[in-house]
Amino acid sequence: MSIRAIAWDIDGTLVDSEPLHHEALIGAGRRWGVDLAGLSMDAFRGVHLPDVWAALVPRLPDGVTLAAWTAAVEDHYAIHAPALQPLPGVRETVARIAALGLPQICVSNSSRRVVDANLAALGLGGAILFSISLDDVVHGKPDPEPYRRGAERLGLAPAAVLAVEDSVTGASAARAAGLQVAGYGPVQAPVAGVDFAIDRIERVLDLVGHRAEAPIPS
Repeated sequence: MSIRAIAWDIDGTLVDSEPLHHEALIGAGRRWGVDLAGLSMDAFRGVHLPDVWAALVPRLPDGVTLAAWTAAVEDHYAIHAPALQPLPGVRETVARIAALGLPQICVSNSSRRVVDANLAALGLGGAILFSISLDDVVHGKPDPEPYRRGAERLGLAPAAVLAVEDSVTGASAARAAGLQVAGYGPVQAPVAGVDFAIDRIERVLDLVGHRAEAPIPS
């Protein structure tokens, strides 16, 4: 089936936000006197915040609630998000796809507050039709619900939507929802279980069949 819409993951796909997510966890821990600096940068890549909380709560003082900890993480992230920059080729690729008339959405495992902060920092304007955050679903990735919800809102069969993902967690969610999946990552470490492997975000233009003909809107 031909591709009629794009569903972008955000973290690690449109923006290298993992360092800031990592810093936000460390900053939140510091608020309660807990040193989380030893955490691996990739310890929670693609994992939504409630599951991160479940893994870290044994290290936090008694009485710290999920709501308070989440607010601390998001506060740190939102304050520093304006400094984020899109990954190479993102703005041009999104603009060219928009010029072709293909709807684009974002599907993220982050909260609404973090998703909105990311999209504001990326400056993609009206190119993104809507976004699905963790707050919009019951189950986050790797459950198929976020991508299934996105396809439903687009009014398209899942197989007509191309998900672009940088993690196995996200790719598994999109595949289970019935979407076509492009795995975005370096050639040395491609994302497994995808329909297409791409090493540059511009390759998405090849997949929609209109490599470079559409002008970029000014």
